[in-house]
Amino acid sequence: MPASTIAILCIYFGFVLLELWRSDLFGKAEQTRDDGVVEIVSTVVLLGITQPAILFTAAAIMGFIAPSWEGALAHINIFAAIALLLVCEDMTQYWWHRLSHSVSWLYNLHRAHHNARYMSVRLVYRNNLFYYMTMPGIWLSGVLIYLGLGWVYAGYIVVKLLVITGAHSDVAWDKPLYAIKWLSPVMWVVERTISTPATHHAHHGRHAHDPAVQYKGNFGNLLFFWDVLFGTAKITRTYPQSYGVENLPKATLGQQLAWPVFPQGTQADEECAAAQAAI
Repeated sequence: MPASTIAILCIYFGFVLLELWRSDLFGKAEQTRDDGVVEIVSTVVLLGITQPAILFTAAAIMGFIAPSWEGALAHINIFAAIALLLVCEDMTQYWWHRLSHSVSWLYNLHRAHHNARYMSVRLVYRNNLFYYMTMPGIWLSGVLIYLGLGWVYAGYIVVKLLVITGAHSDVAWDKPLYAIKWLSPVMWVVERTISTPATHHAHHGRHAHDPAVQYKGNFGNLLFFWDVLFGTAKITRTYPQSYGVENLPKATLGQQLAWPVFPQGTQADEECAAAQAAI
């Protein structure tokens, strides 16, 4: 098993153990039976099928259309390689995520992530099965791996998982650090650079009137800097009172996992669009 895979498993299950110890991992407030099914299925399918298939397919396409480019970037400077991954993978995910909150059909692919009325490591890969299939950043990662950046991608994805898992966990690692006065300047930089529990929890907040909520912003995954750069950042160092989306119509298990195979119907789509626009 590759070292990066071992590191990813250790990070994820480390946060799992932390939630088992500090909060109720399997008994979140307001959870339903469908929540667990959506989370298990979407995570297993993404990690076991979708992501490997996309990376392999992207490399195969590149091998067909540009065979002479294989490994062309293998010897570039490591900082240039990281910058390429941040722009091609993380920044494109920021824009894909942002579009998902403004384009109705994309929102239907993403709404399962916000159906949960709690925060947890369980949400990291909770999405419609087609959401990741259409995500440009994964396809571009496959291209960069073909071009010779697989060695950098292996480390990059470990760091990214560490950040996004910590940002979704209901055990907020940043909260005790905010309480240390002399760390305030350091945290000022941190919270404007990477996603933290406070900034990402804001994106999952339920009520528009909650001052800690920023549902139409704080879209960053690894880097919160994209929100700062593109004007969608909200930093309060506080956490929402509750999670989910207010007035969002109920979606069936099939609709959460496989819309549009299981369509919602015209009225439900209109209600969903209205709820999305209202918050």
